[in-house]
Amino acid sequence: MESIRVVYISIPQDEADRMARSLVEERLAACVNIVPKISSYFWWDDKVQHDDEALLIVKTTKEKFAQLMEFVLENHPYELPEIIGLPLVSAFPDYVAWVKAETNK
Repeated sequence: MESIRVVYISIPQDEADRMARSLVEERLAACVNIVPKISSYFWWDDKVQHDDEALLIVKTTKEKFAQLMEFVLENHPYELPEIIGLPLVSAFPDYVAWVKAETNK
């Protein structure tokens, strides 16, 4: 379990499909879910900003996280993208094995 990471990436809605597909095609993720509309409020340029975005929920491994982050930084339209990796505490063991297998090809 501890080798799996769930990664949150916020992204413009019109970029979500492209990024999700690319992460899976590159074997940086076994699966990416797209939450199609989230409203984000954040500080940027010394004021509170608001954007409607999509949220990618990415399943990958601890070993692939650095490579995934580098790929996102190179292909994300934001100057400072949100890339948050969370360790997996518990999960169905067969699913964990599948994530590992699909990111190790």
